[in-house]
Amino acid sequence: MAALSVLNRLFRVLLFLSQLYVFSGRGSLSFEHFQAAALALNGQPSSSTMLPSLKVVETTGTPDYISKCPSNGLCITLPADCVTCNTNYSCIYGKSVAFDCKVKPQVMCVDDNHQRQENFVMNMTCQFCWQLPPSEYECSKSNSSICMTVSCPRQRYNATCTVKDHVHCLGNRVFFKMLYCNWTGGYKWSTALTLSITLGGFGADRFYLGQWREGLGKLFSFGGLGIWTLIDVFLICVGYVGPADGSLYI
Repeated sequence: MAALSVLNRLFRVLLFLSQLYVFSGRGSLSFEHFQAAALALNGQPSSSTMLPSLKVVETTGTPDYISKCPSNGLCITLPADCVTCNTNYSCIYGKSVAFDCKVKPQVMCVDDNHQRQENFVMNMTCQFCWQLPPSEYECSKSNSSICMTVSCPRQRYNATCTVKDHVHCLGNRVFFKMLYCNWTGGYKWSTALTLSITLGGFGADRFYLGQWREGLGKLFSFGGLGIWTLIDVFLICVGYVGPADGSLYI
């Protein structure tokens, strides 16, 4: 018993020193390990109920594409974001081609017999997304007002385009495309042409389009003795002379 008492006291000293080591941030052992060892030294069985068990609860969130996927509809009518297809880039451009597709997780769809289906064949036209007609994708217009619409050659701007949900195509569904500048400042072509014909000798057409220097030049030169007036009528008629802000007529 004396030897056991000495060992117990020695173990308590070691336990105290180990706790100081752990609290200093250098150790990784926990007090529960020493408590279990102490119980075993004293001849007492350790119980697993003394230590609380941690259970990992797995939560499965809803993917973002689920909101675009109709439930229990035909698989072949699902949007492109709801399926994964094995693309065949060796198809002939413009021809119809069949692709092996599979619905994404948590997407419910059926076949023509209203039976649940996961793997199916979808027919689509062999073409890349950037080759689609403009009616099948949407482009951002955030940079459309930083370029001139009336110029020769006509200026373009770089737009980010996204394919519509129901359209299937090859390659990336988000792409960049150079589009013609097509914004408007509210100037009417008919009003500018009317002013050029009736009051063009006084520079009314140039004043209306925001071109003040040209308007003053026409005013004090009486329309360039009529020659400038005739030239402006022709240039506005063909659309070569436009608003000073670089926008299109409406």
